[in-house]
Amino acid sequence: MKNLALSFFVILTISACRQSNSTTGAVTTDIAGKTVSVKDAPVIKFEKELYDFGVITEGEKVHYDFKFKNTGKTPLIITDASATCGCTKPEYPTKPVKPGEEGVIKVVFNSLGKAGIQDKVVTLTSNANPTSTNVHIVGEVREKKR
Repeated sequence: MKNLALSFFVILTISACRQSNSTTGAVTTDIAGKTVSVKDAPVIKFEKELYDFGVITEGEKVHYDFKFKNTGKTPLIITDASATCGCTKPEYPTKPVKPGEEGVIKVVFNSLGKAGIQDKVVTLTSNANPTSTNVHIVGEVREKKR
């Protein structure tokens, strides 16, 4: 039974890898719901993909705006921004970002109960190439003296 489950997992993994590596004829969806070739797809170019907030005391909140530009040829539509934990809240533009225009992903990290080295990842899902993009907020949270 274990061998059957393992075999199924290996086949599924290999199949997923083949699909994600295939770029021939790849398409994405634009603002009007039409398909566009990968070469014409939106591209998110961040000024910084990693923000180091240094050392803070537990309970402080860190605010950072990740600025980006759509360097692609069609409008960028961000459909989701999710963080690795509930302590990090991202906000993203809900309107399409036209080619050449800039936008901001606002991120707030609440360090309450988060002592130690931190690396909070925000994953954006969009119609860009690639469809998933990550930004990081990193630093150290020192335990509040009681």
